[in-house]
Amino acid sequence: MIITDNAEWRVERVSPPEQYRFSLLERMIVERGTVEDWNQLHELHYKEGKLGVGPLFFRCKMGEKLIGVSIMSVPGLTSRARNKMFPWLCPNRNGMDNKLVNSYRAHLINRLIRVNSRIVVDPVFRSVGVAYRLQNLAMRMSGFKILEFQSSMSRINPFALKAGVKFGEPERSTYYEHGLEVFRRWFDGNPADYVELLEELDSFSPAVRERCLKELHKWYYDHSAREKSGNNRFNSRERVAAKTPGELIKSLQQLVLAAPLYGAYKNPDFERALPERLPLLAFDNQPTDQPLDLEKLCAL
Repeated sequence: MIITDNAEWRVERVSPPEQYRFSLLERMIVERGTVEDWNQLHELHYKEGKLGVGPLFFRCKMGEKLIGVSIMSVPGLTSRARNKMFPWLCPNRNGMDNKLVNSYRAHLINRLIRVNSRIVVDPVFRSVGVAYRLQNLAMRMSGFKILEFQSSMSRINPFALKAGVKFGEPERSTYYEHGLEVFRRWFDGNPADYVELLEELDSFSPAVRERCLKELHKWYYDHSAREKSGNNRFNSRERVAAKTPGELIKSLQQLVLAAPLYGAYKNPDFERALPERLPLLAFDNQPTDQPLDLEKLCAL
């Protein structure tokens, strides 16, 4: 209590509740989506809009309002980080694997694994707990045993950890040092500053600009495994040569500067029949490594 000459004031400190929740989460559901959902929100994602092979779409909606989209796609057949986390999928280091073993490994990866390639949430509903709930339920509903996660943002934003993804140690790009040399040969600006690099490129004379882009296209094509594997291997040289300067610089930055964390989620609902639509708050009924408690869904 505080007493002054003219009045008496009472000060009370009320401790906030230990848990609080954005009330509109109760009205949100997760279900299978389509590419049209991604088209509505893809401009809000920090990466280029190109999707991986065989994408699976999941969406979070509140009534007719689209809140977020999660996308999973077919993983690459080779991954150093995957080999470290799952030694049973690692090729024989002595080169003793034959064609039959390699074919079976590829079949196993395609049958059991998908990679989380994109997730985006409407900015109006960010920081209220949508992303990690959506991601976890989408991974459970995917029907696959292992969901890979490769993300540079996971070093800053822990939503994937909250969704139950287990990460390995971060690794710098194999082409980091060599790639920086290429950037420094042509640009004075920060290799991570996309806008600055584009402005500097536009300031070059036509002859220097053409020579620069020719070398950058060639260097990117020579070092990008992504552009020469899977379905990307068809007409890869022509496709890379057709990249605009902006697309080329973004691709180079991802190849050279990205240090994505590799993680994986072992789906506890693998081979279970789940409802086609789940309340977003179904995430809160059990730990991330336990099967969904379907009995509690009726109460949501």
